[in-house]
Amino acid sequence: MRAVRLLIPTLVLLAACSDPASRSEAQPALAQPTRSPPETAADMKTSFAPVVKKAAPAVVNISSRRVVRQQVDPFWEMFGLGAPRDRVEGSLGSGVIVRSDGVIVTNNHVVAGGQEIIVALADRREFPAKLLLSDERTDLAVLQIDTGEERLPVLAIDDTSDAEVGDLVLAIGNPFGVGQTVTNGIISALNRTADPSGDAASSYIQTDAAINPGNSGGALVDMDGDLIGINSFIVSRSGTSSGVGFAMPAAMVRRVVETAVGGGQRVVRPWLGARTQAVTADIARSIGMSAPRGVLVADVWPNGPAARAGLRQGDVILTVDGQAITDVGGLNFAVGARRPGESLRLGVRRESGGEATLTLRAEPPPATPARDERTITGRNPFSGATVVNLSPAVADELGVDPFQGPGVMVVRVGRGFAMNAGLRPGDMVRSVNGRQIDSVRDLAAVLDAGSGAWQVTIQRNGQQITANFRL
Repeated sequence: MRAVRLLIPTLVLLAACSDPASRSEAQPALAQPTRSPPETAADMKTSFAPVVKKAAPAVVNISSRRVVRQQVDPFWEMFGLGAPRDRVEGSLGSGVIVRSDGVIVTNNHVVAGGQEIIVALADRREFPAKLLLSDERTDLAVLQIDTGEERLPVLAIDDTSDAEVGDLVLAIGNPFGVGQTVTNGIISALNRTADPSGDAASSYIQTDAAINPGNSGGALVDMDGDLIGINSFIVSRSGTSSGVGFAMPAAMVRRVVETAVGGGQRVVRPWLGARTQAVTADIARSIGMSAPRGVLVADVWPNGPAARAGLRQGDVILTVDGQAITDVGGLNFAVGARRPGESLRLGVRRESGGEATLTLRAEPPPATPARDERTITGRNPFSGATVVNLSPAVADELGVDPFQGPGVMVVRVGRGFAMNAGLRPGDMVRSVNGRQIDSVRDLAAVLDAGSGAWQVTIQRNGQQITANFRL
């Protein structure tokens, strides 16, 4: 079984969204549905047509093309036979119009590396698109097309949805390049963290609505016709829908769109300022809980958001704004989806067994120590390695544990002594020739003063390794 990105090599996409600045430009919301099963024959004949009529015009086709240089086999190249050739690669996906001035959200993997992006509207008109922002961690990208003074249909982003497991939903997109299609199903689960990229701050809506290749970036809508998620990937043995599909929730979609429209180049995610771990059955028993719930606070960053909120080591975070927390990914997503400056209510079980409600202010991770990234050169064990000062902000960017710092992290290893020495991305440099390394400046100074004999201590996967080199 594998996770499958919903992308097919063709050109067309359909997506729908709404102008976050003005919901009035979208069609009026439908009546709030009641959560009850159909009871009569008339109920069974109820149609999804009103929802589709509202949502479908804002779903678009997206095609992306890029030119890839094909290298000739070196054997034939020695004899002057053949030359590098250019090959055009295309991809097809879906997207959603979220602002009437042509702002569209889709999956990042639909347009990644694209040199030419074309958006086809529901009425089959085509427009070239400009990439405003791509966010690999959420697999979301924001595009914009220029339609002059024309205002486009939009889907309202419902980031305050009271969605529940069992609610009816529709998935709209362009599977297999056949044109816009609509499938229906229910919400199978909320706050799923089964991210194929391994991101530790993901939380998806799971649905059994059929999602097939080409649905990437398409809309998942509720019975009000509002956007509650962007279809992202499926888990399948065959590569086609097996009823296990995942959509990025609208709360994060809105954050990415707001960042793009505001001119931001990177989505800044607030951080908790604490190291946490899921409460297992064994941990629950050891701390006197009747059942495993929430996440355990293992460490608190000094003077970080968690510390100022009063969170302590040994606390168990049970809820965020009333929503149950079951794992670390769900907690990181709940905090990271907020805007900096917003407040969150944490439902906490104290180490003593009592419960409390704490107020945490969402803040971006601090960029202290200041970022200093360098590629090391010269005759030393680090030659060819790129290193950086590890701050919480850099840790968030790299997707690593900030509690490894402060210190110096290896982020890339290129050709040179570093590769032969066995250095790997993620290694923390702890000391060189007996001197503690707290910053890239410290490392550079030690390397400049070196005489050819080196003793290097690094930390990898929680273990310290010391090696001696003579160069």
